[in-house]
Amino acid sequence: MLGAMPSEPALPLFHLYGDPPDDQAFDFVHVETIGSRSALHDWTILAHRHRNLFQILLIERGGGEMVYETATRLFEAPAAILLAPGVAHGFRFRPRETDGWVVSFTEDVARALGEQSGAALDRLAALASDPVVPLAEGAETRRLAALCADLNEEHGLAREGHRLAMRGLLALIAVEVVRLAASRARTGTVTLAPADATVEVLRRLIEEHFRRDRHVGFYAQQLAMTPDRLNDQLKRAAGVTAGHLIRQRLLTEAKRQLVFTNQPIHEIADDLAFADPSHFARFFRKNTGTTPQAFRDERGG
Repeated sequence: MLGAMPSEPALPLFHLYGDPPDDQAFDFVHVETIGSRSALHDWTILAHRHRNLFQILLIERGGGEMVYETATRLFEAPAAILLAPGVAHGFRFRPRETDGWVVSFTEDVARALGEQSGAALDRLAALASDPVVPLAEGAETRRLAALCADLNEEHGLAREGHRLAMRGLLALIAVEVVRLAASRARTGTVTLAPADATVEVLRRLIEEHFRRDRHVGFYAQQLAMTPDRLNDQLKRAAGVTAGHLIRQRLLTEAKRQLVFTNQPIHEIADDLAFADPSHFARFFRKNTGTTPQAFRDERGG
């Protein structure tokens, strides 16, 4: 299993892969070739997370295998890969055959790029639920590759005005990828509408509190809303309830710990504040159709 780390208590959290977390990172844009970092690690990037980085990978040549949360999937060039902050991911690239770019940027950069491009960057988090965007041979890939190369040149030469130029190029890259991802989505529609603000704030609150507080009333109070009003707004904006978002975040964490650690299941249940392991097992089976142990065994945990 790519990225399995039996001796680790949790998924590693990095700034860039291999670098310690930097919670103070701000106004950060970085670009590098896939080979520049992957070759140092035998073309294998073990499963990990970034707290506050978006990433866009452009796979120009080659391909490989990707871990996205607890699923594994193959990808082939040409393709773009979208990664939102906090998502567990890892790669095994085909050695020396794979080439392309990795563009990383902090969330504050996404917010500061202006109304239209900022909206496009907001859409990355939603579209990244299906992270691999196949590209057509030819113009699509050449355009993105040229933009990444220009971004790399600005990054490397650091000429006068390079920060502004880098943000302009990043906006073009993001808008292009969002358009392509949206056009390949099941709806077939292209939309750059920003995510609903209430949904985004709620997601951040859930991220902070989901281990200990799973009551919709708690989150509604934090948002100065009634539970009914919160659910009505979420249904209109995202088609789900607050309870669904809370359960899904809890389930994601449970899956991560089952797959990426060798923690005993009773300890996972305790870490996630379940009353006892049987309560955890019932919750997990109700939401996945399988038991925690079976889920771990299926994925080689």
